[in-house]
Amino acid sequence: MSKPPVHAFFVGRAVAEALYEQLESAATNAFSELGKFDAEQRERLRQFTDRVVERANRAADEAMQTRTGTATTSTTTIQDIHPAELQATIDELRAEVALVRSELQRYRSSLP
Repeated sequence: MSKPPVHAFFVGRAVAEALYEQLESAATNAFSELGKFDAEQRERLRQFTDRVVERANRAADEAMQTRTGTATTSTTTIQDIHPAELQATIDELRAEVALVRSELQRYRSSLP
């Protein structure tokens, strides 16, 4: 009579071990997929950030080249510029510098 309860005990133990292995495997797979997803998202974010910075650098280079060409032309004819026009140009440049500073500050504050 003691044989069926002993057998039931070992069957129950084997079922518990099998369920534990299945649970362990499922959890390992889930964490692995989560890790892959996280790594992919970080890589996509890094690539996006690189593209944005590259575009910003290109735009800044183009603006500097345009400004350099304008500045060269302006410095050769600085005596011909009316003081009010000169002041307006200075005010525009100050506004652009302020805009760039605020954008740079916003960019820096968004970094982790």
